[in-house]
Amino acid sequence: MRATDPRAVRRLGMAVLAGSALMASPVRGQESVSVSLAAALRLRVEGWSNFGFDPDQDDTFLLSRILFGTDLRLGDHFRVYVQARSSLSTPRDLPGGRRSIDADDLGLQNAFLDVVLPLGEDYRLTARGGRQEMSFGKQRLVSPLDWANTQRTFDGARAILEAKGVTAQGYWARKVNVRKSDFNVSDDESDFFGVYVTDSLVAGSLGLDVYWLALVRDSAAFNGTSGKENRQTIGARVGGALAGARLHYDVEAAFQFGALAGKDISAFMVGSQATYAFTRAPVRPRVLVGFDYGSGDANPGGEVGTFNQLFPLGHAFLGYADVVGRQNVISPSIGVGLEPVRGLNIAIRGYRFWRASLHDALYNAGGAVVRAPGDGASRSVGSELDFTTAYRFGGHLTGLVGYSRFFAGRFIEETGPSEDTGFLYASLTARLSN
Repeated sequence: MRATDPRAVRRLGMAVLAGSALMASPVRGQESVSVSLAAALRLRVEGWSNFGFDPDQDDTFLLSRILFGTDLRLGDHFRVYVQARSSLSTPRDLPGGRRSIDADDLGLQNAFLDVVLPLGEDYRLTARGGRQEMSFGKQRLVSPLDWANTQRTFDGARAILEAKGVTAQGYWARKVNVRKSDFNVSDDESDFFGVYVTDSLVAGSLGLDVYWLALVRDSAAFNGTSGKENRQTIGARVGGALAGARLHYDVEAAFQFGALAGKDISAFMVGSQATYAFTRAPVRPRVLVGFDYGSGDANPGGEVGTFNQLFPLGHAFLGYADVVGRQNVISPSIGVGLEPVRGLNIAIRGYRFWRASLHDALYNAGGAVVRAPGDGASRSVGSELDFTTAYRFGGHLTGLVGYSRFFAGRFIEETGPSEDTGFLYASLTARLSN
């Protein structure tokens, strides 16, 4: 099957969904053993104009993804979860071609074993080993990145302790590198480990996360300093709901220290969002405000001040066009959402971007350099408007249509091509499970 053949995409999707429908019922050999099955198919069309601010970079292509998983539970103490994924793309005539986030013929998204140990009436310890997705908090720093066609996953081990509203996770993992047509393997030149603790202080209205995340890599580069990176991240997040659950709030801050090529690291980030919903008004309007900051480097080639965004979900906080990442950035945002009818959500959100340091680059959602700093270049990167419409057709099918426009600021104009970038997309997602 050719990964670029749209007919193959349709045939494979229909076959998986049909098979899932036939098998979407519990399989039980005895009362303590159960097997559940689930499948998901997502099709997304993307159309880009002036990609990378270049007037010669326009293209439209189709991304498709099929997930098929089985969840085997042996009593209350053992679980085996395996999920296969096929991510396909039609030809992509933009820089990078069909990237590793676009295409992977066949791979394992999850394949892990859980051993659950009850430790009394209110305590439980789960030991998990194998290939697994990881998601912490609001996913600012660690996310499975569901938006990407190939998603993100890790090989490693995790211990999860649950005790009276507190969940503590200790883990060691390596990110899995996508190799498109070969078996995916984890990155043996990096180690990611740490502890993440979540505490529901006041049920529904106040929660606290505290964490320590460590990333050790054989090779990394930030603003002229390159070599082995040993970076420690400590942080906290508070969030919850107030005013009868009409006001949702979230504030997170993290500090990084360590060394890169023997040079000290000192970096930090702040992220915040607040949403107020007018639940009794027609079309149920809601207003969102946010602020995001990621430190930049003031000393090229010396000590490192650039924040490392780790493994984030970027576009949820910094725009769907993914032009800007949580590194060397200052970004306030504001948005409005409406629900004209049940299941239909319409949203508009605007962002403004500046570089936190004039001596550091502009980084995108993947952490790559979009534009080098340039002598005397402006701090102003630009603005983005995102329009999204999401609709749930029923229990199994959802649709999403969106358009993003990034308006180039003075820094973009001073450092290369500067045409405004447009991003139009439409997707359908079907899910089946027993």
